[in-house]
Amino acid sequence: MMSNTDESHMPELSEMYDKLANAVVEMDEDLVSELADEVINKEIDAFEAIDKGLSKGMTQAGKLFEEEEYFVPELLMCADAMNVGVDKLKPYIKVNDYEEKHKIVIGVIEGDTHDIGKNLVKLMLENAGFELIDLGRDVPPLKFIDTAVNENAEIIMISSLMTTTMEGMKEVIDLLKEKKLRNQFQICIGGGPVSQSFANQIGADGYSKNAADAVRLVNDLLNSERKKRVS
Repeated sequence: MMSNTDESHMPELSEMYDKLANAVVEMDEDLVSELADEVINKEIDAFEAIDKGLSKGMTQAGKLFEEEEYFVPELLMCADAMNVGVDKLKPYIKVNDYEEKHKIVIGVIEGDTHDIGKNLVKLMLENAGFELIDLGRDVPPLKFIDTAVNENAEIIMISSLMTTTMEGMKEVIDLLKEKKLRNQFQICIGGGPVSQSFANQIGADGYSKNAADAVRLVNDLLNSERKKRVS
């Protein structure tokens, strides 16, 4: 499989990612499908094609929405185009085989219904071998906690794309402290307006700016936890 670190292929890879991104922005499902086939035929890394191509295009579409150049119908059509590519490429993402599947509770915080980013993070983590319990959108803080306890999860991942709902992330952490459960779970947050600074401010264990970072973050947190248990 062609590696994104292979310098001889960098221009070709960059061009492919840009084509995928543009096809999503243009809402062209047929072109996305053709390009996904090309990715598969050329053995380009499917994870990278999704993250640096399709996801990038959806991010660009989101910015056009914020600038009021695109509206809800256009945004949904962009998401449909992205999903065509994701569905084709998903089977070609290499799955890591773990002896045990670590459970992660994921959802969009209460008051927010933007779940495109959350869905991509879920896809990437599932294909990295994790078990995801998806609570969907507009999730009350207490539901994250109750589900994590009932499912015996290790990580709670909370997404927000609206500054007005970000405080809900802090409420999850505050409730965990009240219930004396804070040390039982790792809390990861992400989304457009979220930052590492905000994660530090509310006492989250980690922050990821995109789906690829989310996979690395989860692995780092679990590895860190394993080292604590050994030492």
